[in-house]
Amino acid sequence: MTVARSERLLALLQTLRRYRQPVSGAKLAAETGVSLRTLYRDIASLQAQGAFIEGEAGLGYVLRPGFMLPPMMFSEEEIEALVLGSRWVAKTADPRLAAGAVDALAKIAAVLPPDLRQELDSSTLLVGAPRRGEDRADLGLIRKAIRAEHILELAYEDEKGALTHRKVWPFALGFFDSVRVMVAWCELRQDFRHFRTDRISSAAWTETRYPRRRPVLLKEWREAEGIPAQP
Repeated sequence: MTVARSERLLALLQTLRRYRQPVSGAKLAAETGVSLRTLYRDIASLQAQGAFIEGEAGLGYVLRPGFMLPPMMFSEEEIEALVLGSRWVAKTADPRLAAGAVDALAKIAAVLPPDLRQELDSSTLLVGAPRRGEDRADLGLIRKAIRAEHILELAYEDEKGALTHRKVWPFALGFFDSVRVMVAWCELRQDFRHFRTDRISSAAWTETRYPRRRPVLLKEWREAEGIPAQP
């Protein structure tokens, strides 16, 4: 397999990963810049290598989960994106998530070929130290509640220092330069609310799962706020 063909197959896989529903061969060919005949050959080649691509000409194709790309297939831009993203998380996230970013990058570096490892080690994309108030809440607990779809009991101070006690359904956590914000459905207000983590005096885990699914809450919140879905 030539280098050019390797890059072409990688581009096809990356394109397929963006679609959850079957996509036509004509659309895939147009997005990857090849002829329809070449596309069919490339799909057959990927299937022979173990890629779980289902479908056929005239019906469309979809990539099922389970096919892993070798790390040496990362492009220079992808390496830079990984480095920049990991460095940003290491600077801005809570200690456990920051450590996870550092460990993940180290695992990637350990299996990269020498030329790409050098690109990773010598990256000049830097992240400045954030300026923000200290978190009073345990962000690890909040992330756990989001993953498990469990209700949290909060003691929360508003901008005037008034304290309220609430039960909330956390479903997202936003990281900004100056503040971190938990997005949740608030039972007290019966609406979506944004809670700054530096104003959460206490957060207690409950064994109660909230009655709606996290993706549904996220979708409804995005629609209410006019926020497009992230790629």
